[in-house]
Amino acid sequence: MTGYAALLRGIMPSNKNMANDKLRGVVESLGYTKVGSVLASGNIVFDAAETDVPALEDRIQGALREQLGIAGGTIIRSHAELRALLDSDPFDGRKHERGSYLIATFFKHGATTGLPANDDPRAEVIGYDEAARAFLAVVDNSDAGKTPDFMSWLEKAYGKDITTRTWLTVQRIVKKMEG
Repeated sequence: MTGYAALLRGIMPSNKNMANDKLRGVVESLGYTKVGSVLASGNIVFDAAETDVPALEDRIQGALREQLGIAGGTIIRSHAELRALLDSDPFDGRKHERGSYLIATFFKHGATTGLPANDDPRAEVIGYDEAARAFLAVVDNSDAGKTPDFMSWLEKAYGKDITTRTWLTVQRIVKKMEG
């Protein structure tokens, strides 16, 4: 069995069909084990014997659409991929805090182009982790009135087959997988 995290796109905790118990129920209905949720933002961990990640993504996304009407996206990473990303310390010891949000944007298929130019001084591009297929950045959101529109920039550059998590959320997901 392999431990996986399903990073679901477009989850709104206020939507009753997107509640963690319903999301877990869909994954459990597919026969996966050790199903758990992390926060209320579409992070489901589970174990599966399957190793074909694109097939897992399609299967879970199809079930979410069929059972709950959720049309977002599903991006899966193995425990080993996420653990290696954390262990690499791509943020060089920086802390996630007000004024410096550390984020990882996961690509469904991996980036097909290099890092695009970013002209917003409030968003620092750290790099791209090829093994985890994750774009890493630090976003300064200390001025609530001038928060960078970093997510729109990423979607314009890479399309919608991406999903972003804070570094703290990635850490929590791995901790849940190891717990």
